[in-house]
Amino acid sequence: MDERNLSAEDFQTHRAHLRGVAYRMLGSLSEAEDAVQEAWLHLSRADTREVTNPRGWLTTVVARVCLDFLRTRKSRREEAQDEQGAEPVRTDASTPEQEALMADSVGLALLVVLEALNPPERIAFVLHDMFSMSFDEIAPIVGRNSTATRQLASRARRRVHGAALSADADLSRQREVVSAFLAASRGGDLDALLAVLDPDVVVRTDARLPPGVPSEVRGARDVAAQARLHAHRARMAQVALIDGKIGLVVAPRGRLHSVLVFTVHEGKVRSFETLTDPERLRQVELSVFPT
Repeated sequence: MDERNLSAEDFQTHRAHLRGVAYRMLGSLSEAEDAVQEAWLHLSRADTREVTNPRGWLTTVVARVCLDFLRTRKSRREEAQDEQGAEPVRTDASTPEQEALMADSVGLALLVVLEALNPPERIAFVLHDMFSMSFDEIAPIVGRNSTATRQLASRARRRVHGAALSADADLSRQREVVSAFLAASRGGDLDALLAVLDPDVVVRTDARLPPGVPSEVRGARDVAAQARLHAHRARMAQVALIDGKIGLVVAPRGRLHSVLVFTVHEGKVRSFETLTDPERLRQVELSVFPT
């Protein structure tokens, strides 16, 4: 390219890509927009006449900004835990509709799992596995050599995908059953629900329910009726692994609300438990299936 600084037009050409990178790193649309804006400010001050790959250069800048954001966020959470004993709730300036669309495009369960990675792991995994950057390119961003950066991404990959990386035919069959249950729940399809539920299915929840509402439901018809009532929640759920077992993650806008852990036997849902208690949710190990 000719010897000139990158322009606003160059930046706008790659803005959607940069926002996508930042969102996967940060899991927050408003923070992603802030990171992209920070990258623009950096561009406006930098001498970029020797830049031959504008997209790669801008991606590196955004990644560095996101790494700083993640480290600052981690520090704030640790301070809040020391002071209050609990993590603060993150708020976003973006609209719920914008956030929901972006979260759904990335994968609700994946966003939840990415949140559990430490900042260098998350950067290495996102840039390599999602955007195909080489470890030589990522290494200076995370302050490691290429070999150590490869190890960061590998460790993150194991945490993201967990047991899903193994070829377990039974696990795959269970996944099909739970996926069928989820599809039927979303559509409120009574016949499809009854087809996938064991006649003696049992459902339990740890949620605090109003007086008179049972925490346990038995029988395919009652469970199917309950599932139809919660069709709106099913639309915010995705299949995932919960402590190595097939389950559903309910995460509106990518924020973990609850998980459902299933027991599948002979192609039918025999039972599942809904976990909503924040302390229990912090202890579960989530992973997602490779796409």
